Amino acid sequence: MAVTQGHGNPNWTRDETLLALDLYMTSDGVVPSPKAFEVKELSDLLRSLPYHEEAAKQSTFRNPDGVGFKLMNIRQVATGKGLGNVSNMDRQVWAEFGHRPDEVHRIATAIKAGIVIAGSEQLPDVEQELPEGRLLTALHLRRERNPKVRKLLLDDRRKHELRCEICDLSRPDLEISMQEAMFEAHHLVPLAEAGERSTRLTDLALLCACCHRLIHRAMVIRSAWISIADTRKIVATPESKGSSNSPVL
Repeated sequence: MAVTQGHGNPNWTRDETLLALDLYMTSDGVVPSPKAFEVKELSDLLRSLPYHEEAAKQSTFRNPDGVGFKLMNIRQVATGKGLGNVSNMDRQVWAEFGHRPDEVHRIATAIKAGIVIAGSEQLPDVEQELPEGRLLTALHLRRERNPKVRKLLLDDRRKHELRCEICDLSRPDLEISMQEAMFEAHHLVPLAEAGERSTRLTDLALLCACCHRLIHRAMVIRSAWISIADTRKIVATPESKGSSNSPVL
């Protein structure tokens, strides 16, 4: 096989590994030849990811031979057979998704659509990568930071009271513009499920900046999407956890 290492190629990312895992699973665990159409198709797709523009200029970057090696690495993690030089990312993604082929396919389909959605536009930097990978995290952040989406939510909540839906923070004593500065829009539906449909109020929660950062961090730590209700349990004080009216983790 052609050389695929030692040319400055970046490590495989989570979303790239998920795409490779989807191909492995849809091939029923049989690693196709690097000359197979589906391997060449995945190679082209990986080279089109918006955050690998410089690396993709190298002919060795995610070429079909490199994709073939990755599929064999995944097979080794899955079966214990084949190449032994697997990465921590291979092991981590398999541990999380190895027995969830339908979810892997759903995420892979969303990533493919996300490449088209991202286009040539600048994506926000990703500090905390959600379980679905870097690209969908960036698109999720871009959607949440859309000023039209935030205004839609604030206009609705202003009819009653601006209050964090996790910690109940509210400052009605402040002037309205200062109150609004405290809150952010959080999407309740993963991009892999919602796609790029028009955002609905039912898709949104109003969170203070602290709780918004916390719920994203919790999803990173648990490698799973977390609901508002579950996040309330996480931030509940020891006193409230022990009370008869509060849920206990």
